[in-house]
Amino acid sequence: MAVAVRGARGGGSSGVGAGFLGLFSYRVFVSAMFSLLFIATATVLLTTRPSATHHHSRLQSSGNAYMHTTYVALNSDPLRTRLDLIYRQANDHVTLVKAYAAYARKLKLDISRQLKMFDDLAKNFSDISSKPRYKSSLFETDVKDRVKFARLLMAESKENYDNQLKIQKLKDTIFAVSELLGKAKKNGAFASSIAAKSVPKSLHCLAMRLVEERISHPEKYKDDLPKSEFEDPDLYHYAIFSDNVIAVSVVVRSVVKNAEEPWKHVFHVVTDRMNLAAMKVWFRMRPVEGGAHVEVKAIEDYKFMNSDYVPVLRQIESAKKKFYSEHKMENATKDGNNMKFRDLELMSMLNHLRFYLPEMYPKLHKILFLEDDVVVQKDLTGLWKIDLSGKVNGAVETCFGSFHRFSQYLNFSNALIRERFNPKACAWAYGVNIFDLDAWRREQCTEMYHSWQNLNVDRTLWNSGTLPPGLMTFYSLTKSLDKSWHVLGLGYNPSISMDVINNAAVIHYNGNMKPWLDIAMIRYKNLWTKYVDNDMEFVQTCNFGFENKGFLKGYHDGAVGWKLSCSDYVFRITGDITSEDP
Repeated sequence: MAVAVRGARGGGSSGVGAGFLGLFSYRVFVSAMFSLLFIATATVLLTTRPSATHHHSRLQSSGNAYMHTTYVALNSDPLRTRLDLIYRQANDHVTLVKAYAAYARKLKLDISRQLKMFDDLAKNFSDISSKPRYKSSLFETDVKDRVKFARLLMAESKENYDNQLKIQKLKDTIFAVSELLGKAKKNGAFASSIAAKSVPKSLHCLAMRLVEERISHPEKYKDDLPKSEFEDPDLYHYAIFSDNVIAVSVVVRSVVKNAEEPWKHVFHVVTDRMNLAAMKVWFRMRPVEGGAHVEVKAIEDYKFMNSDYVPVLRQIESAKKKFYSEHKMENATKDGNNMKFRDLELMSMLNHLRFYLPEMYPKLHKILFLEDDVVVQKDLTGLWKIDLSGKVNGAVETCFGSFHRFSQYLNFSNALIRERFNPKACAWAYGVNIFDLDAWRREQCTEMYHSWQNLNVDRTLWNSGTLPPGLMTFYSLTKSLDKSWHVLGLGYNPSISMDVINNAAVIHYNGNMKPWLDIAMIRYKNLWTKYVDNDMEFVQTCNFGFENKGFLKGYHDGAVGWKLSCSDYVFRITGDITSEDP
């Protein structure tokens, strides 16, 4: 018994000892592992010395070098970068979990409401079924309303829990919004086009007032004899072709105000017959300052401009005959017919006169072509001093990346275009072009233009406009000018830097948002309106109101603080507009 008890006790003590020894050995093992891990990590940190710090350690004492190397090693430890990345990702996940938790709480609240409503409905139906007159009560209005409400609630609950239904509903919504956006873009573009092509009431009023002045006082506006300055090749000559009186006056006024010697500048203004009288009266009532000279003519004054010589005139006459023979006037408002009218407008001879400069001014050697939607901010005489290296046209190139290359303007599916032109060739802009008329005559550019126009009767080479035939006519005959001579985009791009604009010699409002229209971008409008002759009595009578039409000014320390107008917002919705004038 004693032996047994002793043995039991011995066995118990030995079992406890074994357990204690096992626990102790486990702890020792764990401690040893952590110690080894710590020593290994410390060894790596203390012995790793980046190569970038070797030259520093040579200049320091041994103790300082050791501390410096250790500090750099700690800072450049790749494990720390990894830990920082994991820490940031953990924070992102925490934020996402919090968001999901908030959404889950909202769903839980909604579900609890629905459960309460279902409980109330179940209780109501239980009360109805427990009534003695159960079957007759089903026809009562109150019961019918409860049943209807229950059906609606169940349908709504099904929508909430049916994921496929939700996905389909979302797709339908996205499609509907896309359709509305596309429609809004088309409507916006169409409205913008109408606004750009329509004549503002104030501009129409100005032309009528000027014509009325001419009729009322014919003796004051007799035509003078041509001045010798109009043919003097030693002066600075400008060509401006337009039917917009106020626009031409701004171009001329801006050139003269920024010219160092304004008396040496000659402006050749060509308009159509309808606006000839108004244009002449304006420059007679408001003579150009500084002694500059202005010649005003109509297209009809150039006798060579007839359908026998000019292909565009033949095409216009042919297109008009075909149009009026195929369509009645009451159908002229349809979209397709509107496009045809617009094509005829783009073929207007005022736009194509630029290809006949040598014939129009036979005694001149150089001439600067300006469009009527530009504003001159610096003296331009430097353009006459540029060596064009025997080329005909000096212009600013507009290409960047893959944009504004020949492939965007010409039809390279046509074999003739593929053979003659490089699709990646850089396009240039009309608006500010210095032409060497002697080189033009030598290269026979007008004849080349005629040949291209004759080949494009069926629009197989290019669609419309004057830039494509210009690119073809002056291909390899154009010298690139510095971009500061001509900054484009003020008629469609709201994000042009004001530093770029202020540094420009000429700014160009190409696009639909012309500065004389209500849809003009307010940010750039005052750059044009400051050259409007507001002292002219008819400008005041016709209520142009350029001087205070809600311009938003917000310059601060040279930075721009303009607020974009509603028209700027419409531009962003309706999409891109090409840099070529429509």
